[in-house]
Amino acid sequence: MAVTGITLWAAYIVLDALLIVYVSAVLAIGFSPIVRGIERQKMLPIGSRRFPRWFAILFLYLAILGAAGFAIFLILPPLVDQAQSLWANAPQMFEKWQGFLIQKGWLKEHLTIRQAVEIAPGTGGDAVNKVASALANVAGGIFGVVTILILSFYILVDEKNLRESALRLLPRERRERADAAARDVTVKVSAWLGGQLLLSLVIGVTTAIGLWALGVPFFYVLALVAAIGELIPVVGPILSAIPALLVAVSVSPKTALLALIYLVVQQQLENHVLVPRIMSRQVGVSAVTVIIALLIGGSLAGIVGAILAVPTAAILQVVATEVFAED
Repeated sequence: MAVTGITLWAAYIVLDALLIVYVSAVLAIGFSPIVRGIERQKMLPIGSRRFPRWFAILFLYLAILGAAGFAIFLILPPLVDQAQSLWANAPQMFEKWQGFLIQKGWLKEHLTIRQAVEIAPGTGGDAVNKVASALANVAGGIFGVVTILILSFYILVDEKNLRESALRLLPRERRERADAAARDVTVKVSAWLGGQLLLSLVIGVTTAIGLWALGVPFFYVLALVAAIGELIPVVGPILSAIPALLVAVSVSPKTALLALIYLVVQQQLENHVLVPRIMSRQVGVSAVTVIIALLIGGSLAGIVGAILAVPTAAILQVVATEVFAED
C-alpha cells in the first residue's frame, strides 16, 4: 500500500512530463504504419535494399513540413491581403459593431478603441503581467511541441526494441496475443489521426463556402481560423466562431444573425454527426463512446484531455476486449 501511494504521488509530481511522454507515444503510434510503408520501399528500382528506418521517419517529417509549407505558400498571399484589409477596416468595423450595441441598448455610451481595450477584462493594472504570462505559455507550448516531435522520432526509431522489451514483461503464452493487440492499437490510433485531419479540412472548407455565400468579408482568414480551431475539441470551434461573428456584425445585423445560425448548425452537425460517424468509422469506436470520451477527457485534463480522448478510448477498448476475452 505504501509503495502504491508513493508511486501515485511521484506520478502526480511529474504529471506534465508523463503527459508529454504519452502524447509522444500516441503520435508515434499514429505515424508507425506510414513509417513502415515508407520503410518497405526499395531505395533503387533494381535491388532489394530498403530505406533505413531513421530515413523513413525523417522523410515523413519532411513531407509533413513540406505539405504545411506548400499550403502556406498557396494561402499566404490572399491571407495576407485579407488580414491587412481586416486590420485597416478594424476601426470602421468597431464603430459599426458599437453602434449596433448602442442601438439595442446593450451599451450605454460611445467608446474609443483605446477606452474599450482599457476596460476590457484582464487589461487592468496587471496587463503587463498577463502579457508576460501569455508569452511564457506560448514559449512553453512551443517547447512542448518540439519535445514531443523529438521524442516521437526516437520512439519510432526504437519501436521494435521497445515493443520486444514490453512483451518480455508478460508470460510467454500471452505475448502473441499482446503483440496482436498492440498492432490493433496502432491501426486505430493512426486512423484517429487521419480522421482528425479530415474533420479540420471539412470544417475549413464549409466555413469558407458558408461565409462567402453570406457575403462576409475576409472569409479566407476566418475559414483558416475555423480549421485550426477544429483541432482543439470543445472550445476551439467556439473561439474560432467569435472573429467570424464580429466581422459579420460589421456588414449588417442580418448578416451576423445568418452567420450565427450557420455556424451553430455547422457545429451541431459536426458534434453530433461528423465527429461520431467519422471517428467511429475511422477508429472503430462507437459514437456513444466518442461522446462520453470527449466529455470525460475534457473534464479531467481540459483541451489536452479532449484531444487525447478518442485515441485513449480506442486503446482502452482493445485492452478491455483482451481482458474480457481471457475471462
